[in-house]
Amino acid sequence: MKAFLKRKKINISWKSYGIDAMSAMAQGLFASLLIGTIIKTLGEQAGKALVDTASLGWLKQLCDWFVKIGVFAQSVAGPAMAVSIAVALQAPPLVIFSAAAVGYAANSEGGAGGPLAVLLIAIIAVEFGKMVSKETKIDILVTPFVTVVIGGLLSIWTAPHIGWAASKVGDLTMWATEQQPFIMGVVVSVVIGMALTLPISSAAICAALGLVGLAGGAAVAGCCAQMVGFAVLSYKENKVGGLVSQGIGTSMLQMGNIAKKPVIWLPPIIASAITGPIATCYFKLEMNGPAISSGMGTCGFVGQIGVITGWAGNAGWFDWLGLVLISFVLPAVLCIALGSVFRKAGIIKDGDLKLEE
Repeated sequence: MKAFLKRKKINISWKSYGIDAMSAMAQGLFASLLIGTIIKTLGEQAGKALVDTASLGWLKQLCDWFVKIGVFAQSVAGPAMAVSIAVALQAPPLVIFSAAAVGYAANSEGGAGGPLAVLLIAIIAVEFGKMVSKETKIDILVTPFVTVVIGGLLSIWTAPHIGWAASKVGDLTMWATEQQPFIMGVVVSVVIGMALTLPISSAAICAALGLVGLAGGAAVAGCCAQMVGFAVLSYKENKVGGLVSQGIGTSMLQMGNIAKKPVIWLPPIIASAITGPIATCYFKLEMNGPAISSGMGTCGFVGQIGVITGWAGNAGWFDWLGLVLISFVLPAVLCIALGSVFRKAGIIKDGDLKLEE
């Protein structure tokens, strides 16, 4: 059996399913639902800002097209996630192509918890598809049949329950944050922020739980604290390149250094524990866009776009102040200050945060 699984490139491990597959799923979600939301929002907001004149008719038409394109991208989130998972699991072409149908079924049947249903069901369907791939002379029929039928049946039988469970966990988290904004502000901010830096996907976690509203705002705060925090904390070693790659890219780049010296993680974690409750208790920062945006932080400014999405032009100066402070200013100031203390105390030394080139 071990030889068979090895030949089929089936590696039953946390890394394959909890890291590789989940990270790939987040990329698929980004390339469909998230980018679609950004394009749609851009079209909607630009269209509202235009003066209704004949000379600008072509521009308003372009905005309408952007909205339509955004909807197209959003509608294929399920297939995009499943195909991404299949690629991450090194599936052969027929399995990858068949995964699109599985993703559509799981996401549709999973409701609000669709992304989690897609993750679990696509993994099983893809692995079974890999098992039968190229084992018969009618592979063109057998492989898609097995992949789609197994994925389809699991979607019908289990996706609604998976979606319900994920939705309830998300609802409980959001309810708890409403009831105890300080405590949950700290917990959600720290946990989701750490997930962003770890080699797992904070975006996928937020999407699977449907984390929006006040809890989503806390998640944004935690992710920003990690990304902006590590960007400024390591500026001495990594200069502008590191500032950009971590600040609007990902703080996951520091995982190698964290593994060598975990204490360097403390400043961003402390910063997230501070900014989280400020976001929930004082600024009432809420995620108004898709749940995946809650776990993106400042990556491509997706987290900020998600917050702005629901303002619909009704935001005041206080809302903008809160977004800027929580997303950029406070994480930077806190991590610069904490970094200075840690360096003076010899806890963090020169080179500890140096990124590999």
